[in-house]
Amino acid sequence: MGEEVVSKNFIEQEIDKDLREGVYDNVCTRFPPEPNGYLHIGHAKSILLNYGLAQKYGGKFHLRFDDTNPMKEDMEFVESIKADVQWLGAEYGEHLYFASDYFDIMYECAVKLIKKGKAYVCDLSPEEIRQYRGTLTEPGKNSPYRDRSVEENLALFEAMKNGEYKDGEKVLRAKIDMASPNINMRDPIIYRVAHMTHHNTGDKWCIYPMYDFAHPIEDAVEKITHSICTLEFEDHRPLYDWVVRECEFDPAPRQIEFAKLYLTNVVTGKRYIKKLVQEGIVDGWDDPRLVSIAALRRRGFTPESIKMFVEMCGVSKSQSSVDYAMLEYCIREDLKMKRPRMMAVLDPIRLVIDNYPEGEREYLDVANNLENEELGMRQLPFERELYIEREDFMIEPPKKYFRLFPGNEVRLMHAYFVKCVGYETDEEGNVTVVHATYDPETKAGSGFTGRKVKGTIHWVPASCAQKAEVRLYENLIDEEKGVYNKEDGSLNLNPHSLEIRKNCYVEPSFQDAKAYDSFQFVRNGYFCIDARDSEPDALVFNRIVSLKSSFKLPK
Repeated sequence: MGEEVVSKNFIEQEIDKDLREGVYDNVCTRFPPEPNGYLHIGHAKSILLNYGLAQKYGGKFHLRFDDTNPMKEDMEFVESIKADVQWLGAEYGEHLYFASDYFDIMYECAVKLIKKGKAYVCDLSPEEIRQYRGTLTEPGKNSPYRDRSVEENLALFEAMKNGEYKDGEKVLRAKIDMASPNINMRDPIIYRVAHMTHHNTGDKWCIYPMYDFAHPIEDAVEKITHSICTLEFEDHRPLYDWVVRECEFDPAPRQIEFAKLYLTNVVTGKRYIKKLVQEGIVDGWDDPRLVSIAALRRRGFTPESIKMFVEMCGVSKSQSSVDYAMLEYCIREDLKMKRPRMMAVLDPIRLVIDNYPEGEREYLDVANNLENEELGMRQLPFERELYIEREDFMIEPPKKYFRLFPGNEVRLMHAYFVKCVGYETDEEGNVTVVHATYDPETKAGSGFTGRKVKGTIHWVPASCAQKAEVRLYENLIDEEKGVYNKEDGSLNLNPHSLEIRKNCYVEPSFQDAKAYDSFQFVRNGYFCIDARDSEPDALVFNRIVSLKSSFKLPK
């Protein structure tokens, strides 16, 4: 047999070329989040891509917090990001870093640039800097402070560091080219004055480096070989390379860009999510209607399903959007063979089997998953009074309704045939109890072939079923209107994104279930025990996804 041909994405092809040509003799990648919010599904692609490349080439993977902006950062976000990365299986081991650990090195690099005549202190206001920068079609013009001497710049920069200037009063700018066609190269700001306490360095610094200056230095200090980032940084690459070159780092890391992961009809913007949280529209950054990694985990998505989704999306240079239904397809595919298929009644009415002996109970042997024998069997108690779904009984059914109605016979899943012989209603005409008789010869698995029924319904035993709260989720966004309102930029929210049912019943087999355990509820979808609100005697289930899919695999 010939060797298997392995298709490689464009990043892998570039890494192969670098290794072959001796540019690097190893591979080291990183995931560098800014700790100013929770990570979302798009970040999962970056995490798994960077970690996967390190794994594939036998290299190292770093988690580094890009904490250069104390105005927006918080330790809550640091801890949430660590939890997300670990949950996805991206092992960084001892390679956990903070950009703020390199502030001394960054300061030294800035001083080096000043001494080389490559940076200067500028007194222009932010508005004046914007005016001097020019436009996409017109070159910028030099700052009147651009030609300050090295000695003056060194003295002013040290005074900035020593807290002698107010916020915004002075900045340090790289001296590159105000006529460059790339606006990022028109003397960008590399340091600003900010009298703020930093979560890691406290009050040691009152000047902080800008992202475009700090990031390449962080990569270079950690000896990152391939700095994999999203396409919006493509125009920043010349500045990245300039910083590494002028600060004289060797070997120099290489930046490679790929297309972001965009999902249709979801909210990923931190500003919008923060507003949803603050206004109480969602119950936190991990609300299961969001697509933050914490929210997906709480809803019941698995790391394996996220990996499958990311692999199906692929790696490319072209921007595109992916249907949310594809993510739902991946979790169904991951769970269908792994999880037991249990019975839960979400809108209960009582079913009384009049001819079943009162006080008697028998135990039925039930397969946990008919498609996976390895999941074994469980015993399910059966008795005279059960709960069934309200929609499984109708007094006057339409044609082709094969469930319970007066005179009709159905199978109770895993149990017997029952025939409806009557019902009870309340004063408003709502059905409260259905009466039936059962045929003892029709027990499931007994080999009975005397007659057939067209309908099978699920049930739980009334006396020992466990009461539960079930949360049915739909998209947070009104899919017909799209994510954003064109008139005012607000979110088009779906008023029916959450339905809470408090009087549900699940079979007693859930007695040992714990947070994050997931199951298929027969006919109702896949559900997960909520990690935040569940207690042993008061289970709360989140619907992960319904059973039916609108997603079709491409042929």
